[in-house]
Amino acid sequence: MISTLHLILDNLIFLFIEFLDELVFGVTDAAWPFIQTELGLNYTQIGVLLTVPGVFSTIVEPFLGVLADVWKRRLLILGGGICFVLALLLTSLSVSFVLLLVAFTLFYPASGAFVSLSQATLMDADPARHDHNMARWTFAGSLGVVLGPPLLVGLSALGFGWRGVFLALAFLAGIVLIFAWRKIPRDPAGLPKLPSFTGLFDGFRGAFSALRNKNVLRWLILLEFSDLMLDVLLGFLALYFHDVAGLTETEAAGAVFIWLLVGLLGDFLLIPLLEKVDSLRYLRWSVLLELLLFPAFLLAPWMWLKLALVGLLGFFNSGWYAILQGRLYSSMPGQSGTVMAVGNVTGIIGGLLPLGIGLAADAFGLHVAIWFLLAGPIALLLGLPRTSTS
Repeated sequence: MISTLHLILDNLIFLFIEFLDELVFGVTDAAWPFIQTELGLNYTQIGVLLTVPGVFSTIVEPFLGVLADVWKRRLLILGGGICFVLALLLTSLSVSFVLLLVAFTLFYPASGAFVSLSQATLMDADPARHDHNMARWTFAGSLGVVLGPPLLVGLSALGFGWRGVFLALAFLAGIVLIFAWRKIPRDPAGLPKLPSFTGLFDGFRGAFSALRNKNVLRWLILLEFSDLMLDVLLGFLALYFHDVAGLTETEAAGAVFIWLLVGLLGDFLLIPLLEKVDSLRYLRWSVLLELLLFPAFLLAPWMWLKLALVGLLGFFNSGWYAILQGRLYSSMPGQSGTVMAVGNVTGIIGGLLPLGIGLAADAFGLHVAIWFLLAGPIALLLGLPRTSTS
């Protein structure tokens, strides 16, 4: 028991890193109405801000993932942490669409190195319990996302505005980086100062080999489709409540908070649930419920009903990312860094989804474009294996 406690404490820094990353995204998603108003952004520009940095990151991150398996993972994580802090500082100073785009374009790959490689290192700590450790990771992230909107609203009420919030996040990220510097395991001795071409080539060969594995491809594709009801929905949720449902900016942030808070409860309950229930069976039932709840949410005529249904949506999509990502790690044993690399291959396509929603919203209205998110649960319903051993 003492050794288990030591293992948990040693890995706690990785959960703090995920908490910080999702705290930033929670603030960002709730801040879109404020940013849109101050910088005069249209839906297409918002779609670009949600898409271009992600696409750029999918080009950079495969190299980071492969390098993490064959070279100095600690150096990559800490270097990403430094860029993470700098990106938050630049975001707080952005006065135009272009500057904000530069800040986001730096932040996304920095998050990949700092956060995604931390996740891979956590998965290596106990390869037999990927689903369970991913559930803990997801809960830490959900806690960060939930605290994002009230942090934004609270500091905005005190006169800091969204810029002051990002400045405070940069300071917090600096503190987490200092602790990471002390706690992240050191790289093995004897590694070269620069990565070798042979090692990098072998790493990419392993990644391409994984992409020919049908089981790996299944989890990669389902992860991208699941994101339609997770981060993509979250990115447009405040705008939907503000522009379609008619709430104020602060009220829209409050609606997002309801979705996140109930989702946090779901992520917390998932941790003990996975000890007793087959994860894929749970996932299939939750997908069916989301297919019913999302149209009901969009068609609900009363605001109180919309708020209740958005809470249920947040509750029943709990575990989607944790289970699917855990299954991806399990399908690629000994290649935790390469998981990040191959994930970005399908991420190139998945990263275009917010732009597509933004373009559709400008052309037909957000009230129409948001229906396309139903493709997520439909794909999961069709693509999930019928048994855990499939």
